[in-house]
Parts: sequence; C-alpha cells; structure tokens
Amino acid sequence: MPETVHVNGEPREAAGRSVTDLVVSMGLPADGRGVAVAIGGEVVARGTWATRALVAGEHVEVLVAMQGG
Repeated sequence: MPETVHVNGEPREAAGRSVTDLVVSMGLPADGRGVAVAIGGEVVARGTWATRALVAGEHVEVLVAMQGG
C-alpha cells in the first residue's frame, strides 16, 4: 500500500518527497512565490522546503495567494 499524506484534505502519494517536490507536482512555482505550506497546522518556512521530507499520515495544507476583489 502506498504511503500517503493528506494534501488539502485529499490523500496523495507523496510520503518521502520534499515539500518542494509536492508544490511543483501541483503545478505551482518551485520558488514558492505566492504559495504557503503548513504541515500539522504549522507553517513551513520556504527555505526548508527542499529538505523537509513528507511523512506518511501527515496533514498538509497548500495555500495559493490570489489576486482579485
């Protein structure tokens, strides 16, 4: 059984991958511009995305800033 994390409430096979890998796989910019990531309710500093590995069972929220009104 693949090891999954919950990304924005949906299971996703991403355990063992970095936060950067996850962000890029979602079609978002690798530099994280306009993107915020929280794991277990704690914001993950963008400078640690490349080295922060996702662990099976974690709950990840990926938020994207949008312009508009």
